[in-house]
Formats: sequence, structure tokens, C-alpha cells
Amino acid sequence: MDPIILALQQTQTAVMIAGLVLLSLFEHTHPLFDFFSRQPGARGRHALRNLMLGGLNGIVVSFGFVWLWFIVTVWADTQRFGVMNMLQDAFGLPAWVHAVGVMVLLDGWMYFWHRINHVVPFLWRFHRVHHADPFMDVTTASRFHLGEIVLSSLLRAPVLTLAGAHLWELLVYETLMFAVVQAQHANMAFPERLDRVLRTVIATPAMHKVHHSRWRLETDSNYGSLFSFWDRLGRSFRLREDLSTLKMGLDEMDDDRFQTVRGMIKTPFQAVPRSEGGSA
Repeated sequence: MDPIILALQQTQTAVMIAGLVLLSLFEHTHPLFDFFSRQPGARGRHALRNLMLGGLNGIVVSFGFVWLWFIVTVWADTQRFGVMNMLQDAFGLPAWVHAVGVMVLLDGWMYFWHRINHVVPFLWRFHRVHHADPFMDVTTASRFHLGEIVLSSLLRAPVLTLAGAHLWELLVYETLMFAVVQAQHANMAFPERLDRVLRTVIATPAMHKVHHSRWRLETDSNYGSLFSFWDRLGRSFRLREDLSTLKMGLDEMDDDRFQTVRGMIKTPFQAVPRSEGGSA
């Protein structure tokens, strides 16, 4: 594989690890929610469970799908297929415009994919593993069921082809997106003025914490991964004035059996009716 691709993969890994370490330290010293102060060892156990699930997903993606994405992106470039390749050929777009266009298209797909995971009952069975965390912190950004990761990874191949993406553009997008996603899930909040400025473009922690509310009206909002404008366009943008009043997780999945690694893996195959949650 291209040395540039390998370098970007290494950079992506380094950024993820740095974000995990720095945000974990900040959470420890300036937590927004007091989750673990009365439960010695609970924070480490919670983090280990989430990171074990994330580690399994990372291994499957690295060995099972990166090669597929490489093949389809090379084919799209060779055949000059896909939206951005066609626009580049038609209007002589510079490489940076091609890259920005690809990232916007990929993020639009992520918004759509996230939203249908909340709408389609079969997909929700897998996605609820992520929402069932009652102690959301930076490690929750890694807490996804393998079934959801496999489905999204398979669907990403045609999306990359239709977008006319290069693999390096995907890696840059993923690096930026996951850095934002880690901050969104961290047990912290930006100052309101900063969050307000950032959310004109970026999906911020204040937005995403509302998304993890137990109240279904809030759970089914703020689907954006990187850019915030998708939620405005899709009329799914929602804020809560006082984040400290949020209660996270899912009412129907509070039992610790849903929080163990084995329990998280088994969750999609258990018939648990979806609760509407509390209220504002």
C-alpha cells in the first residue's frame, strides 16, 4: 500500500490515542458529571469494557475492510467515476476542493446512516449498544457493536465509489471526525460562548450530549458526526439550556448485564422494548 496511506493510518492512530489520553485526564480533573466519585475502580472497569469493544472493531476494520476501500477508491480514480472525480474533470477543480467535497459527502452519508440507525428497528438493535452507556465519557466514542461496524463498513464501499473518493481523503476525514467524536463524548463541556461559535459548523459536545439523553425526543436528534449543518437541514437540531440536567443511557438497559462486554455483544439479539425515556 502507498507509503502516504500508511503514514496517514499511523497519524490517525496517534491522534486517537492522544485524544483518549488527554481527554481522559481532563475528565478526571474537570468532570461535567460526577459519575464515579463514590465507586472506586468503576471508571477503569467502564473504560476497559468500552475500549475492548472498540479494539475488536478496530482489528476487524483494519484487516477486513481497508483493503476493500483501497480497491474501490483506486477503481473510481482510474475510471474517473464518482461525483467529485466527474466535477474535477469537468471544471478542473484543484485537489483541495476535491478533498473538501469528498469530506462533505462522506459526512452527509454519516448523518443519513446515523439517522436510519434510530429509525429502522433492526439497525437500532445494534446501535443501542452505544446509547446504553449511562456514564458517557471519551471511551464511549469507541463503544459500538461489531454488527453495526461491519454493516457500516460494507456500505462505505459503494459510498466511496459514488463520491469519487481517494483513500487518503477518507483517512483525513476519519482522523478529523473521530477527534471531534471523542470530544463530543468526553465528560466535559466547552464554555457556552465557544460551543455556540463552533456549532455553527462543527457538531459540538453540547449538541451530542443532548443526543445521548434518555428522553427519546432528544435521543432522536443531533445526528451529525463532524458538521452541524446536516441537523439544521434535516430539522433534527436540538439543544438543552442546562446540560447538567441530562440523564444519559437507556431506561430499558440500565441493568449491568447490558454493560459487560459479553452483554454488549449479546444486546442486539435480546428483545428489549424501546422506552420513550423521561421528559425535559
